[in-house]
Amino acid sequence: MRLSASTLFLLCCLLFSQCQGPTHAAKQSYVVYLGAHSHGPAVSSVDLNRVTQYHHEFLGSFLGSNENPEDAIFYSYTRHINGFAAKLDDAVAAEIAKHPKVVSVFLSKENKLHTTHSWEFLGLEQNGRIPPNSIWEKARYGEDVVIGNIDTGVWPESKSFSDEGFGPIPSKWKGICQNDKDSRFHCNRYFNQDYAVHKGPLNSSFYSPRDINGHGTHTLSTAGGNFVAGASVFGFGKGTAKGGSPKARVAAYKVCWEGLGGCYDCDIIAAFDMAIHDGVDVFTVENVAPWQIVVGASTMDRDFPNYVVLGNNKRFKKGTLDPKKVKGKILVCLDVNTSSVDKGLQAALAGAVGVVLINIQDFGYDRTADPHVLPASAISFNDAKPSPFMAAFSSKGPNHITPEILKHRIPFNSISGTSMSCPHISGIAGLLKTLHPDWSPAAIQSAIMTTATTLDNNKQQILNASFAEATPFSYGAGHVQPNLAMDPGLVYDLTVNDYLNFLCALGYNKNVISLFSTNCSYTCPKNAISLVNFNYPAITVPKLSGSITVTRRVKNVGSPGTYQARVKTPEGVSVTIAPKSLKFINVGEEKSFKVIIKAKNASVTKDYAFGELIWSDEKQHRVRSPIVVKAV
Repeated sequence: MRLSASTLFLLCCLLFSQCQGPTHAAKQSYVVYLGAHSHGPAVSSVDLNRVTQYHHEFLGSFLGSNENPEDAIFYSYTRHINGFAAKLDDAVAAEIAKHPKVVSVFLSKENKLHTTHSWEFLGLEQNGRIPPNSIWEKARYGEDVVIGNIDTGVWPESKSFSDEGFGPIPSKWKGICQNDKDSRFHCNRYFNQDYAVHKGPLNSSFYSPRDINGHGTHTLSTAGGNFVAGASVFGFGKGTAKGGSPKARVAAYKVCWEGLGGCYDCDIIAAFDMAIHDGVDVFTVENVAPWQIVVGASTMDRDFPNYVVLGNNKRFKKGTLDPKKVKGKILVCLDVNTSSVDKGLQAALAGAVGVVLINIQDFGYDRTADPHVLPASAISFNDAKPSPFMAAFSSKGPNHITPEILKHRIPFNSISGTSMSCPHISGIAGLLKTLHPDWSPAAIQSAIMTTATTLDNNKQQILNASFAEATPFSYGAGHVQPNLAMDPGLVYDLTVNDYLNFLCALGYNKNVISLFSTNCSYTCPKNAISLVNFNYPAITVPKLSGSITVTRRVKNVGSPGTYQARVKTPEGVSVTIAPKSLKFINVGEEKSFKVIIKAKNASVTKDYAFGELIWSDEKQHRVRSPIVVKAV
């Protein structure tokens, strides 16, 4: 049975395709997903041509005699993803969706784009020095793992991408430098066909993977940038910049064009299909499916505060300046709705000589550094403790598609958004893959989640942006701890059947599920599958009535040992673990256990309640899983 990484990526189409309906009569960009390919991962040009021809013939059977399928299809996904992107009438798309060989048809949508100290904050170095127990040392800085970035492209001349001291390119790499304009530019690939459908052809000298936005360069260097001394932010935070896997190989796939938008689904899928073919090991992909690591964003223990000092040498505090007369004055603004930079620009145009930005309650103590056009200061919390706390812009749970899957999972510091959180996790995943090349993606995900912490640097519970106590709906499994993730003790692993059972539990039939696997012998179990039993490193019961028994299995990836269960019980319920002790002798040994959750009639809460399960041994392994329960 074969279930590829591309299949896992596109399973999310099943979760969302029913929620996206056509809205216009004119032709629009649609993705038609057909499941797995009949050919294997090693493909020839004959295989690729055969798939393309099949896509043309398949679409042609739905079009009128006056329409050419070759004109309609602008991407044929031929390598690891089986499907195509085409300009279709809504009615034709609806008919295609009814075909038994079609897994999903969905409208292509536009997606928006969402350091020197952060790795020290995460424990990989101490005062600029790398201790011998750092995962950087243990994992050889992510040597030769390939990290792919699907974003705004890259500026390869950046010192972060210097390959000085690197060995030969890994033999598994099949990628190219796709560049028609500048032969001196060393880059990877770009995809803009769907952008052209929506916005028209690009008229730019940067018709290449070069990054004119900066977002892709930042995220790629955060995940896999080399060491660069003397980095700073506006003169603050001077130090050595580096990525999570500084010795990794990095690949850029440009799918985002013109400003902060222009990232369309069809282009993203084309990039993903090609990147798998090229040999990429780790991607940054954001969604809520259980086969992906979803991030949130938090602060860290460093800020760059500045102060407004009045003529009497007293520091300015919010509410004491009069903003009525702007010219020649300092304008005080509530920092809400529009960007901080735009507020400063408008203040400058109005004649202000400075601007003070004040957070509203919803944004609490969040502040980030911005490049203002006039002197600017932010009224916020002016110390670095407690940290981290959950950023106000970080989206929250519960997961409305599959509430049994906890969202978020792993947050950590972000400069300005969760899109900066993702490359941190990508860099850490690259280190873990280098250190444990035999671990599955699920095992890597489990190691990151179960070793995370819910405490800040004051050893107190992580708070939200308003300094109220945060919950797993904000911080997920907790704040990532890379050095602990390399030796988690136990992991919650997943098999191909686990993923297929997940689809059964969502209600998909055998015909649809068979399109994901070349093994036609799989059938959904006769007994109904509960999503709460998906072998995930968190336990979420969104509709508890009476009692429920949840099953999990863990795999030993460390030394022999005996693990004892300890539970922090959610309010209004009782939790029993059976058995309470698990003994492991060999690496790879698996054992199952049950979690029995029962509502207490007298004290049950109608809101979500939170707890945790920790398996610990005598060697200081702590395998922690959140417990989230809501009674009905």
